[in-house]
Amino acid sequence: MLAAQSRDNQEGAHLHVPVLVDAVCALLGKGGRPEILVDATVGTGGHALALLEAGAAQIVGLDLDERALAVAAARLGGFAGRVRLMKGNFAALGEALSGLGVDRVDGVLADLGLSTFALEDPSRGFSFRSDGPLDMRMDLQAEPSAYELVNFTREEELSEMLRRYGEEPAARRIARAIVAARRSGPLTATAQLRRVVERAGARGRMGRLHPATRTFQALRMAVNGELENLKLFLEQAPQRLKPRGRLVVIAYHSLEDRMVKTALRHLADSGDYELVGSAVVRPSASEVGCNRRARSAKLRCLERKAS
Repeated sequence: MLAAQSRDNQEGAHLHVPVLVDAVCALLGKGGRPEILVDATVGTGGHALALLEAGAAQIVGLDLDERALAVAAARLGGFAGRVRLMKGNFAALGEALSGLGVDRVDGVLADLGLSTFALEDPSRGFSFRSDGPLDMRMDLQAEPSAYELVNFTREEELSEMLRRYGEEPAARRIARAIVAARRSGPLTATAQLRRVVERAGARGRMGRLHPATRTFQALRMAVNGELENLKLFLEQAPQRLKPRGRLVVIAYHSLEDRMVKTALRHLADSGDYELVGSAVVRPSASEVGCNRRARSAKLRCLERKAS
């Protein structure tokens, strides 16, 4: 559990701008004062802050990134007694709530996007746009890092990883190029990997994506077990909702969104839950204009029935 820290910790930090914040507050607040909400990917606390200001009585925040949690603790310091922040994986949501003595909650939020706070820190190695170590771990104490995957994964497995997690059409060619490059010595930096992918002839989608986008996405997802953890989260979160409690999930790419869409529809078909709204919620043109990272966001909401 993290205690609130001085707001000085925020100086120089690139805080993540919360996406679809009005929709999140409306769906989870439902015009009332929810007793307990869970932000299962709290990051630097943007959504949590908005939910508290909108009237949430208590927020439980989980995240794997200790640095982000420290910023969130400072950012939410004015709500002492109403915020409980914990280092934890949203895949273990049930265990985390049980450890707090919490059975059911009024709502759960999961924003599946990588936070600006981590993305813009070169030392984390998430972005090909700045040079840094090949790391990509959300939990800095976990293994493996991207360095291990890039330098020690067999070519066939590396190709499958790029195809599965990145939907990269040039997966075989890129994997072959990576294996060839590491024969001269290990790849240690994001700039090195970016150059290898560029030389392999990978192409961005319709000129909008950098050729290394899918490779970096695939490695990040593999390092952090993102799809596997999302599956576990989607199995646990609905069971922790009170009657009329809601689950809100924001996804950013097709692999995640397909999983969310399928899981929520299956739950709605079971008869114990119902989908909220007739369509996915997308950011407005004005929001995308202010925050380009919102452009691919898709929000879906599920409600547990009263009986």
